[in-house]
Amino acid sequence: MTTMTPLQGRSEGSRVLGLSVGRPDTPPKMSGRAEFVGDLEVPGMLHGSVLRSPYAHALIKAIDSSVAENMPGVVAVLTRDDLSDIDPYYGHAIQDRPIVALEKVRFVGEPVAAVAAETAAQAEAAMVHIQVDYEELPVAASLEAALAADAPLLHDGELRPGAAHGLGDLPDRAGNVCYSYSIDRGDLNLAREVADIVIDREYTFPAIYQYSMETHSVIAQHDGEEIRLWASCQHPFLVRAEMAKLFDLPIDRVRITVPFLGGGFGSKSYTKMEPLATALARKAERPVKIVNRVDESMVTTRRHNMNCRMRTMATSKGELLGREVEIWLDTGAYADNGPRVTATAGDAAPGPYRWPSFKVDASCVYTNTGPSGSYRAFGATHLQWIGESQIDQIARAAGIDPLTMRDLNLLRPGEEVRAGGKPLDADLIGDVQKAAAAIGWGRERIANRGMGVSVGLLAAGAHPVSMATVKMDATGGVTVLVGSTEMGQGTRTVMAQIAAEVLSVPFGSVFVDGTDTRFTPYDRSTGASRSTTVAGLAVKRAAEEVLDSLIETALAIFDVPDRAELKALDGSICHGSKSMTMAEIISARFGFVGGELIGNGEVKPEGGSGSYEEGPVFWEVCVAAAEVEVDRATGVVRVLQTATVADVGTAINPRLVERQDEGATIQGIGNAMFEEMVYAEDGNLLNDTLLDYRIPTTLDLPENMTCIIVENNDGPGPFGAKGCGEGALAAVPAAIVNALADAGVPMNQLPLTPERVWRKIQQLEQ
Repeated sequence: MTTMTPLQGRSEGSRVLGLSVGRPDTPPKMSGRAEFVGDLEVPGMLHGSVLRSPYAHALIKAIDSSVAENMPGVVAVLTRDDLSDIDPYYGHAIQDRPIVALEKVRFVGEPVAAVAAETAAQAEAAMVHIQVDYEELPVAASLEAALAADAPLLHDGELRPGAAHGLGDLPDRAGNVCYSYSIDRGDLNLAREVADIVIDREYTFPAIYQYSMETHSVIAQHDGEEIRLWASCQHPFLVRAEMAKLFDLPIDRVRITVPFLGGGFGSKSYTKMEPLATALARKAERPVKIVNRVDESMVTTRRHNMNCRMRTMATSKGELLGREVEIWLDTGAYADNGPRVTATAGDAAPGPYRWPSFKVDASCVYTNTGPSGSYRAFGATHLQWIGESQIDQIARAAGIDPLTMRDLNLLRPGEEVRAGGKPLDADLIGDVQKAAAAIGWGRERIANRGMGVSVGLLAAGAHPVSMATVKMDATGGVTVLVGSTEMGQGTRTVMAQIAAEVLSVPFGSVFVDGTDTRFTPYDRSTGASRSTTVAGLAVKRAAEEVLDSLIETALAIFDVPDRAELKALDGSICHGSKSMTMAEIISARFGFVGGELIGNGEVKPEGGSGSYEEGPVFWEVCVAAAEVEVDRATGVVRVLQTATVADVGTAINPRLVERQDEGATIQGIGNAMFEEMVYAEDGNLLNDTLLDYRIPTTLDLPENMTCIIVENNDGPGPFGAKGCGEGALAAVPAAIVNALADAGVPMNQLPLTPERVWRKIQQLEQ
């Protein structure tokens, strides 16, 4: 590992980089003072309730809201008739989703109407009195049904790209397939001819709910000239653009404020409840708050379920020859982020190996279920467990240790991962060896126990556009304005550390607030592990501008020609034995105690457009190891220990890196072991509460969870940093599946419920 050189002019004693400083948002959150959207009250605010479809697919013949409109406290009822003056469809990838259902409904839970009333109880009471006359249509509530030759079409007409598609031209519509993605390399026919080992299997991955503690919440105000939103959204600037387009307003007439979020994990990416709340507020001519129940959020967004067929070919010595993959991702009734998930899954399918040949075809499919969107490490989580399962199967067939198999075939730093993309920027072999060593790889086997490793990559960084402003006031206090959303991951802490490190001021003197699109500089989004890398680099550059202004003034004060003679130390600028506080320098600059220094920083694509097709900003490493134990009489699998690798370039706050990986590990255990949204054939979600939808508890945690931080100072972010937090989620399910196979129970369906595992054991023992 290399040693980082301190910035010129900074004392080692004043550094905060690499320290696990406490989070400034801890006291308000622990005391209950932190405000979330659901806590806010706006003058004149009404409460909204949403009428949702009981059918998965049906024509809407008529809507009668007259009774509801005349009930106590009701101010407005929104139906499709109130949207005739605008184009009511939105969707960042494909513009296919109406604010409320128009001619028909496409999933159980789709908004059909909404009520705004003085109290939540009045809105709820009125909502049930809205009469809707439906004519049921055939339902395609599964991938198999949606892809059948006689499947009912969910959408017709030309596909319209959304504002943030970023994936090139949309293909022609092909039944219920709304987007397709393909990549290929080399001669697969040759691989088929010479292969000694061929693994050919079909796999299924379930629909999963992100289950952040806070449900989707929004307060909307529309006065005819401006939209004002307080929203639990991860991408406020993208939502702002979509809302401006939807309601035909200039973009500067839409203002979004984002307070704290109670978790996101992708569930609050892009536009969700904001159009509905805004349309209702527009009709009511008063602000309206809508806060989803858990069951409502579960039909607002989820992770894609998937069917996959994969064939991997190799020589008898374990040399990989080729891979063929077909992927079908269930995007639900509307595309949401499905096209990007599909492309990311397609890219993840080959895995980070030296392939002479491969071919991947991925399809994004409409079904009559709730829309699927982003969920932490999407695409990579879908495919890594499958690809890594087959790597282990080849290793067993060739009589090779799984680590040796990976050493033979993994890409090396600097080698091409994806045609036209950034070369590999990590030591994958070293990373997986560290993870394996942490769980005791190679020790004597224990009955009914197995160990597994997994290696993958995630295209991270999203579109690399971020801006930031750093202000130093007359007292030397620092305010950072940056658009990254704090949703529990520690963004505000890290941004404060970056500014404090550059300026050499105490960490406690730096303040970072939430996003307000009227005043906060533009930031593309909060996701794809980009905040520290991309937004953090913008903060660093903005802070450097402030430091430049301080040095410029200090050069004149100290009457020295060379800035190398000055250094920043603990809120002061020093020249030899002399020093002045930064507050004193600002006072001298302006001639009185007042004024402020302002620096601006930006990050933009260094070449090309910065699109997904040209990316990524960096490759996030997805490496883990796990040990499991299986009870062969019951099928119960217990995860004994895990180890994950956070290859972060530079750990600006090591404790936050560890907590990110621990959270991702826990979610990975849930994805692998028991999380699954269960749909009936008629499209009804059968387990929409915590009573029925199982998430990890403390009883499910392994005895040991190890996070290995790797720092090579090789990232494109500030001080050589790379993002983290998603890789462990993609890697852990794969490591668990491989560990279970090592214990003698190979599986091709998640989650690994006791019943499924038991049935597989019975099949193997026949």
